[in-house]
Amino acid sequence: MDSTHNADPAAESPPPRHLPGHIAAALAGAGGRTDSAGQPWEGRSLAGDDGRIHNFEDDDGTADAGYLAAVAALVDGNGDEAAVVASLATARVFIPIIAQLGEEAAGVDGLTSDKQADMALVTLKAADGRTAMPAFSSANALAAWHPEARPVAVYAARAALSAVAEGAELLVLDPGSEVTFVVRRPAVWALAQQREWIPSYTDAALAAEMAEATAAFPAVRKLALLPGSGVAVLTGTGARLSGGGAGPELQVLLHLEDGLDAPAVQDLVSGLQQAWSRNVLFGERVDSIEIKLRRAAQ
Repeated sequence: MDSTHNADPAAESPPPRHLPGHIAAALAGAGGRTDSAGQPWEGRSLAGDDGRIHNFEDDDGTADAGYLAAVAALVDGNGDEAAVVASLATARVFIPIIAQLGEEAAGVDGLTSDKQADMALVTLKAADGRTAMPAFSSANALAAWHPEARPVAVYAARAALSAVAEGAELLVLDPGSEVTFVVRRPAVWALAQQREWIPSYTDAALAAEMAEATAAFPAVRKLALLPGSGVAVLTGTGARLSGGGAGPELQVLLHLEDGLDAPAVQDLVSGLQQAWSRNVLFGERVDSIEIKLRRAAQ
């Protein structure tokens, strides 16, 4: 017996997750005097008339060196996606803003003209239907993706807060570029809190709580957490990277006693999913899962 059950929360359209209290508090203070990295907003301007990009001192629009190094290590096979997310904790990124017609008025000769235009954040729909927010490591990468979008320079932690506020569960770095890196919901929340993100498949505390839940299911002999099939991602030239994919993020490998028929296995998997979904740690740290079954002897 060797089979896989996909359990993608987004694909099944579950009720919206409630934000943890610390993230809700951060959002409540998002209009404060400083950004999420503690830098004051006072004195900043979006006008850009002083030759700098949105008043980030000496910002030439190039990608953050730490982020580039983390991505290069991932490409070389010497890094992982946790290191890429960690590099974003102190990185500046660019968020695309586009003009959106808010009000029209009748102009001369009966022609319609813009009376008011608003600036709006850009959001995307991921393949699984979830909302994603694009962000770019450099101004050039943003311009190549959408020439008419205006680059707004922010710290990645601030971008993560904006993503949460917009209801986006994914932050997509450099869509359309050679390396597109997806920051999934738990990592987005970690960036918004300015806390370290631990991938679910390496999270010892999570593994312990999920294993504890299996105590009520004696047919489960052993549980292991592994990277899901959606963790890996392909570059623009087809090279396979070990992180940055959109999911499934976590593979749960269950070793079961022999002799279970199909209905018994289905009931067991359903019961485990319900038990895990009631766990607070699971809700905060797991984005999407797939369950793989094996005989205990394997």
